Amino acid sequence: MNIALIAHDQKKEEMVQLAVAYEGILQKHHLFTTGTTGLRIMENTKLQVPRFLSGPLGGDQQIGAMIAKNEMDVIVFLRDPLTSQPHEPDILALLRLCDVHRIPVATNLATAEILLKAVEQGNMAWREI
Repeated sequence: MNIALIAHDQKKEEMVQLAVAYEGILQKHHLFTTGTTGLRIMENTKLQVPRFLSGPLGGDQQIGAMIAKNEMDVIVFLRDPLTSQPHEPDILALLRLCDVHRIPVATNLATAEILLKAVEQGNMAWREI
């Protein structure tokens, strides 16, 4: 499966902790990240991840393009709901694409863990519909 890992600045440490905790699951899939998030993951795990631009510079749109081309299966986007983001329209467009193309997206640590456990168990038959 293709899995995108994205985190706002205030959530990058949570993303690193998630990647460390679920490294065994994540290593079995193709991962994609935005800029600094990917760098932080690679510094703290053995995972090698292709990195797109940072979110504000177009990374969210690059992942959105993969969704539109049916090349993305799961999104983990740890968002900071308490901080205004300069690229909020891009974030909303990405979430809208997930809804349109039925891509599961986790926006907090709790749903990310549930989603990754579902990936591990192979409970992703919705992609075959």
